[in-house]
Amino acid sequence: MDKLNIGIVGLRFGSTVIEELLNGDGGRRFRIHAVCDIDSAKAEACASKYGAKPYGSLESLLADPEVQVIGLFTPPAGRAELIDRIISSGRDVMTTKPFELDPQKALNILTKANRLKRVVHLNSPGPVWHDSLRHIQTWREKYGLGIPVGCRSDIWVNYHERPDGGWYDDPEQCPAAPIFRLGIYIINDMVRLFGPAQQAAVMSSRLITERPTADNAQLSLRFRNGAIANIFGSFCVDDSQRYKSPMILNFQHGTIYGHVLPKQDGEPSRLLLVTKDRATGERVTEEAAVTGDSGAYQWDVLDRAVRDRRPNEDSYIRDIVEGIRIIRAMNLSEKTGRIVQIGEDE
Repeated sequence: MDKLNIGIVGLRFGSTVIEELLNGDGGRRFRIHAVCDIDSAKAEACASKYGAKPYGSLESLLADPEVQVIGLFTPPAGRAELIDRIISSGRDVMTTKPFELDPQKALNILTKANRLKRVVHLNSPGPVWHDSLRHIQTWREKYGLGIPVGCRSDIWVNYHERPDGGWYDDPEQCPAAPIFRLGIYIINDMVRLFGPAQQAAVMSSRLITERPTADNAQLSLRFRNGAIANIFGSFCVDDSQRYKSPMILNFQHGTIYGHVLPKQDGEPSRLLLVTKDRATGERVTEEAAVTGDSGAYQWDVLDRAVRDRRPNEDSYIRDIVEGIRIIRAMNLSEKTGRIVQIGEDE
């Protein structure tokens, strides 16, 4: 099977993605054919490292007839317009979270991509449910866990960042920063488990980092089905657990614990279900080791979709847009300090 030629746009983060792609399964499926960045020195250095062609603009990259797929890793603002140019040129796209800041623009461009039979994937939410979500869904059905009730899920890390003039410093482009940059994975997972959200409320603070955006934040969500979720994110916790993400998920007839206890590097994450036999009242537990996570780029799925000309399913488009609606409401709640109805400013 011939590899697909991919062009990577935006090398501040894209260079990291290149390493992950080449060191993983994606290296068997994609060839780094070109790299693109407005910083010409960065583009030249990256091209030399990977034996790729350097470009200083998206326009010049898209003029290369050998480029088949674009990896787009620019800041989220205006990403829909960039994707429009890419799919209109006849290329498919892998991009990163957050997909966009405007839910209507996101819906419009994903709908257009399907109309053009172009593929647009991102890492969160991914086109295929990741391992933890699949186990949770299996347990829901196997044990008849009933309706979702609530969730507490966290993500923390130790950052000592300083302002650099980029989008991380802009409260409009990076609202409730720990949630927007890291907790967004949890938001997208909650949308898949609980469905559309109805209300959002944010509290945030600045403790350690020197950026003008928050480094400590909490998002509360009420979903249309009545379930309530709380997502805490922080850049201020230095406890040897980098990107620690514990979760407690309650259903009507059971609770699932995920990644709660500390683990050693390389040790698989674990999920634990606690429910009961409703005939006898006896406790029932089941444990599962899970691999992968909600932020993994599913290069194998993209490869198959591109070769088979298989556009996004409607459910995937809906999940992407619902997550952006929450982000939009989160932004408004942080600015106003009030509970925001999801979609009220669209």
